[in-house]
Amino acid sequence: MAETDTTQADTLIRALQRHGHDVDHVTTGHDTLRTLEQADLLLIDLELPDLDGLEVCRRVRAAGPTPVIAVTARGTELDRVLGLQAGADDYLVKPYGLPELLARMDAVMRRAQPTTPTPPVIIHGPLRIDTAARHVTLHGHRIDVTRKEFDLLHLLASHPDTVIPRKRIMQQVWGDIWSRRTIDTHVSSLRNKLGTSDWILTVRGVGFQLGHP
Repeated sequence: MAETDTTQADTLIRALQRHGHDVDHVTTGHDTLRTLEQADLLLIDLELPDLDGLEVCRRVRAAGPTPVIAVTARGTELDRVLGLQAGADDYLVKPYGLPELLARMDAVMRRAQPTTPTPPVIIHGPLRIDTAARHVTLHGHRIDVTRKEFDLLHLLASHPDTVIPRKRIMQQVWGDIWSRRTIDTHVSSLRNKLGTSDWILTVRGVGFQLGHP
């Protein structure tokens, strides 16, 4: 997040953290560009002290596909047009409500995620996940899982060698209705049903990964 007003930034950081997001805060355009590789999504105030926010948006877009939401007091139609033309994926005028910001973040992240075909059946050792029937079996025995437990396990199994960040799990499985404890509760339940915590590995500070028991 690039925001020069530290009071506003602190308030927003706390709110986003309550909703499961990890937030890094910078106050200049140059720092924004230096930390860009670490960001899944950039919230940028266009009033930055060293570089104009529109120029930062252009450089971010030239550097790659990182989603950008301009969050600014510049509210005219021309400002919006210039922001979107500079590379912002969305444009939000201050003051705004947190629910609207979260909804826009979810929408932008969904559009940014590449779509890849999902195999009808995912087999991972003795674990078998039938996508169409939404059945999970382990060593040939049916495992009863809830709808969200299936979605969570299916997401992890679809990317078996990848650590899936918490916020991506929350966005893809729960959309914009969740709390930080929701994912931990479902992971714990799945581990119990699968008989070992080794099936879902916690990567501290990042997210979760399918294991190899």
